[in-house]
Amino acid sequence: MMLSETQNDSNTPLDEKVLTWSDEDSGLNPVIDSAEFAYKQTNIVQVNDEGISVAARHIFHKIKVESYTPRTWRTHPLHLIPVEPYVASEPSNKKVLDWIFLISSLNFSFWSSREGHPDRYGVEWKSGWDDSEDNRRLWTGYWSLVAALNRALHDDNIPISDPYFYSSKVLCPDSLIASVFRPASQCSETVPLLQERISVMREVGFILCNSFGGSYQGFLEEFQRRHDGQGTALDLVKMVTDTFPSFRDEVFYNGKRVCFWKRAQILVAETWAAFYPDPTVTNTHPLFPGIRGPVIQDLTMFADYRVPQILHHLKILVYPASLVRKLGEGVDIAPGSKEETSLRAGSIVAVERLKDAIMGLIAEAPNQSNSIPNEVSSVLIDFFLWDLAKKLERGDDKIEGIKTAHILPAHRTRSIWY
Repeated sequence: MMLSETQNDSNTPLDEKVLTWSDEDSGLNPVIDSAEFAYKQTNIVQVNDEGISVAARHIFHKIKVESYTPRTWRTHPLHLIPVEPYVASEPSNKKVLDWIFLISSLNFSFWSSREGHPDRYGVEWKSGWDDSEDNRRLWTGYWSLVAALNRALHDDNIPISDPYFYSSKVLCPDSLIASVFRPASQCSETVPLLQERISVMREVGFILCNSFGGSYQGFLEEFQRRHDGQGTALDLVKMVTDTFPSFRDEVFYNGKRVCFWKRAQILVAETWAAFYPDPTVTNTHPLFPGIRGPVIQDLTMFADYRVPQILHHLKILVYPASLVRKLGEGVDIAPGSKEETSLRAGSIVAVERLKDAIMGLIAEAPNQSNSIPNEVSSVLIDFFLWDLAKKLERGDDKIEGIKTAHILPAHRTRSIWY
């Protein structure tokens, strides 16, 4: 793969130009090669092949039983749902795209030092867009971000997802953004990394407004124009990381650039899932209309702190005693450190192997192909594992029939990358 100019590490200021991927690369996802390299070089977190085999059968069964598909995205109560069929001129679809883009831009660092306590950071909003009774509840973690933006749009009539608005310090001063993320009255914490979130909003908003007509939809239209309508999910990820420095989730490790691209990949995956067509109507994705379609299988899982936690619980990842002790004691793990790099890289490698194992099970059961999604990908597995982790946290689900490890606390790393 061909690389352009180099820069330093993940601590690069948001307005600096860093490495980009040229159009002459191999076409493969550099995250996969990066993860394999970092996994072997760090040699801390280990992937357990037996755990993968057991978990693959469990997850394969759950995906079938629960009919878990990309369309499951539309069932989350806080998600803003696009109109079908997709029409580019429909204002609400443009609004959904801008909403997805902003959420993915700010989708980082939601762990709390007050985990499990009622005063941890959270946002009070109703139970969902369809809640006509306006039943208020406390949303924490990632959902606090979604609830805060929804509250601003719905309750406060603030066009917070409009790039023209949030890129402007005049229309949208820092104090207003702080108010959008205001915590519920019982919370002793404020939103983590507020100033970093403001910086990200200014950066991505400025770029969208000055180069892509002021919207994520305009960015997508330019993307497909550059690719003659044949652009895939991975092509879009590369354009995102090339265009927006704050999506360029990369570090140097032992002299090699390691790409994780968590938020860039999840932006594309959320876009894909939100507008995933009803398969009874069409198999053509409206935002990836090319002959090959989105080719979502090219993307990896999204290396954060929640999925490694569930991978360890399922005995897919094995940790040394020293790491178990640090996680249990809540020791902060520095961004770009050997342990943090190993956790993220090991998760990517594990889910790639898990995907291969599930695909093997599908091949062994062709008569059941109608009961499982056509696109079992690392993205779909990540969505499933993340949802499962949240259900386990709330006590809404439990894993039965297989041996699991004690659920450890998620690793504590303050970072804009995840």
